[in-house]
Amino acid sequence: MITVVLVDDEPLVRSGLRAILESASDITVVGEADDGAAAHTLVRSVRPDVVLMDVRMPRVDGITATRLIVELDRPPAVVVVTTFENDDYVYDALRAGARGFLLKRASAQDFVNAVRTVHEGDSLLFPGAIRSLVTAVGAPGGGGLDGARLTSREAEVLRLLASGLSNAEIADEIHLGVETVRTHVGNILAKLGVRDRVQAVIAAYESGFVSSR
Repeated sequence: MITVVLVDDEPLVRSGLRAILESASDITVVGEADDGAAAHTLVRSVRPDVVLMDVRMPRVDGITATRLIVELDRPPAVVVVTTFENDDYVYDALRAGARGFLLKRASAQDFVNAVRTVHEGDSLLFPGAIRSLVTAVGAPGGGGLDGARLTSREAEVLRLLASGLSNAEIADEIHLGVETVRTHVGNILAKLGVRDRVQAVIAAYESGFVSSR
């Protein structure tokens, strides 16, 4: 059973998400919080697998809460939930360690699929949205990731990551085994000093390694 904590300052939103998620036989909601501070305390107590996190809340917002939660031992996967796609709060939450984001107008099945996806260790990669966010906030390009000393193969894999391909799709694209691709991805994360694929893609766009235009 996948355990989930819901964080939103609107009770109606939380009740709606609870109904959606608990309609799935493999998901249960183990707690709710109405701000980031309460979320951090709750997550430390119930140790959920996944947190659905609103970003705009009074007192402690979702960005701060995400940053605190991902620093815990064995942290849950955090997915931020937002009204607007091009929201700089979302960009900051992704940089803070969220595994991806969903729009509040997403379908019920999108929410269920998202919880399952991040629970399996994958990220919700929307390259077009990340590209738009980087462009909107005006993140300065650094001219590439030369300091990371990526090999030519790792650079190729990173470009494909940034286009939104899964490990299996990358393997098909460049004719490698999935395990080999997984090793390359692990090396990329280590060299970039990031925790997951979302962070790697953000770094690729921010540095100018992949164009955000």
